[in-house]
Amino acid sequence: MTLTEAHHDTVLEVDPAAALQRELLDTQRSAFLTEGPPSLEVRLDRIDRFAASILEHAEELSEALDADFGSRPRLANLASDIVGVLPALTQVRDNLASWMQDKEIGGSAAVGAPTFVQTRPKGVVGVIGPWNFPVGLVAHPAIEALAAGNRVMIKFSEIPERTAEVFARAVATRMTPDEVTVIRGGADTASAFSALPFDHLIFTGSPAVGALVAEAAGKNLVPVTLELGGKNPVVLGADADLDLAAERISGTRLMNGGQICLCPDYVFVPRDRVDDFVGAYEKSVLTYFPTYLDNPHVTSIVNDRNFDRVTALITDATSKGANAKMIVTPDERGALPDRARRRIAPTLLLGVTPDMAITTEEIFGPVIVVYPYDDLDEVIAYVNSYPSPLAAYWFGSDSEDYRTFITRATSGGVTRNDLALHWGIEGAPSGGIGRSGMGAYSGKIGFQTFSHRRTVTSSTAPLGLAAAMMPPAGDNEADAVARLIQQACDAIKERIDRS
Repeated sequence: MTLTEAHHDTVLEVDPAAALQRELLDTQRSAFLTEGPPSLEVRLDRIDRFAASILEHAEELSEALDADFGSRPRLANLASDIVGVLPALTQVRDNLASWMQDKEIGGSAAVGAPTFVQTRPKGVVGVIGPWNFPVGLVAHPAIEALAAGNRVMIKFSEIPERTAEVFARAVATRMTPDEVTVIRGGADTASAFSALPFDHLIFTGSPAVGALVAEAAGKNLVPVTLELGGKNPVVLGADADLDLAAERISGTRLMNGGQICLCPDYVFVPRDRVDDFVGAYEKSVLTYFPTYLDNPHVTSIVNDRNFDRVTALITDATSKGANAKMIVTPDERGALPDRARRRIAPTLLLGVTPDMAITTEEIFGPVIVVYPYDDLDEVIAYVNSYPSPLAAYWFGSDSEDYRTFITRATSGGVTRNDLALHWGIEGAPSGGIGRSGMGAYSGKIGFQTFSHRRTVTSSTAPLGLAAAMMPPAGDNEADAVARLIQQACDAIKERIDRS
């Protein structure tokens, strides 16, 4: 079966063989090379059609997400996974014309080398998405890759399988396979996808899988952007508003059942305020969820494997001496955790020690650890002793302590007095560092990530660059260069002596 014969079937193929994936890539690359860099009008048409394919199927996607998770509120589905397409679309449409313009390098003409920088598409961009926000976290980078003039291949997560089928079918209603194609399938499919010789590859998911993706891509020297996770810390300053902090920390920890890469994993609280914070946190959770087991607003853990993993973290911690506080009604304590409905009670863990698995493993569930602290230095030392988190959070004023924290502690991004707010700010990069990620996207930075900026220079000088170094040039010219070196050396030594 050829790709032309397959057309819409190619995006619905389950576990497509590596050969078919390579054929899809070759088809997209051939179309890209034949067309050349697309015009502004073509790019805008493609991102409009791609966005429309998702928005037209919003309710069907929401129903599929609810079924895949076992319980996921309609508001969460529409607001987190679908509406998130709109800011990316709007920002690209408003700015794409200026982003595409060649940029002249000031002063280059005066030295006989007038220069400008072209922003060109790379070719074919691969997008590998996660399961926690499976639509939004492939749609956003895809829009920016299309805006940059690329073709796009999407590997949709196999865990939300109903959503994957709806998404693939939806995209096929408006996009041809040589523009955007969606591939479904399991681990073997993902492995083959990662090994394709894309012109750029972006992966969103866990650090462990991200390392495998980077290794596979590296064999083809494919540039990668990795949006990974991490154990994100929250620090309550001495002047923090505990009620505000508890409300916002608990809300973020429980959103999507705690299955968000930007969720807080642990909170450092001044030692003399721990009891007050714990009380405020419990109050806030019960305000959000007066009941939990049968509450339709609760998002379930996505599958049995992750349910077992999160409950094992709690069991391991308590077996080694941690104190677990389940924040549910007394009647529900005996019924949770519930594996049949994959619901785990909102839980606070105190007394956690380094030998417990939860100190190093990302939680990805409705559980949070609370640590007391006496001195900010110990907080910074703790954060920096583990792999860099995707985000770090601070509650309190813009104080000297806060400034010390953001100067000395490493993280992908920082938000003060809220959580996840730094992610997706227009004009600001969204990405991790170290084990929490590599590279960034969002808005203009995403457009640049999926573009190649090519320097184009002309010579207006009477003497060519190489000719200036060739005979009859000799000792006199070498002496002149040596004098320049000595002058630079003298200036540097003078600065060192003054300091």
